[in-house]
Amino acid sequence: MNPKFLIRNETPADIAAITDVTVAAFRTLAISGHTEHFIVEALRAAQALTVSLVAEIDGRVIGHIAFSPVTMADGTPGWYGLGPVSVLPEFQRQGIGQALIQEGLARLKAINARGCCLVGHPTYYTKFGFQNTPGLVLEGVPPEVFFALSLDGPMPQGAVAFHAGFRADAQPAGAAAPHA
Repeated sequence: MNPKFLIRNETPADIAAITDVTVAAFRTLAISGHTEHFIVEALRAAQALTVSLVAEIDGRVIGHIAFSPVTMADGTPGWYGLGPVSVLPEFQRQGIGQALIQEGLARLKAINARGCCLVGHPTYYTKFGFQNTPGLVLEGVPPEVFFALSLDGPMPQGAVAFHAGFRADAQPAGAAAPHA
């Protein structure tokens, strides 16, 4: 099955559907802390969703991806974190996540982003050009699941800090990001 889907910017009307998609996508993932929907809410509340896209079929949101600014220890500007990316379970393995990632990276390039990093599955993200990068680390994360992709220029060095929204847990919608 290869459904026809549309990728577009999120709108305020999509917020509840994005939450539902994110919860469903991570519900059975053993390595998940099941806080991904709180992360998206915290990033949105902090106005830190630089790129936030949905995939839809016949007006139904079936996927979502978020990109937010990250800070590089060496001061390199213009880097973003990818995540979370979510697709409803019944639509997974049909190219929707891949299309969301490709479109999101294209949008980052269009705003002259210098690069993108993420925490993810080692065999999935390398097909997009992401790689484990010696000298670039995310503290507390095993290097084999931390990836970076330079879009313009040399790879930064040192530690990466994701937005405080990534530390969100069971915060009510609209609450300030914890540890801000």
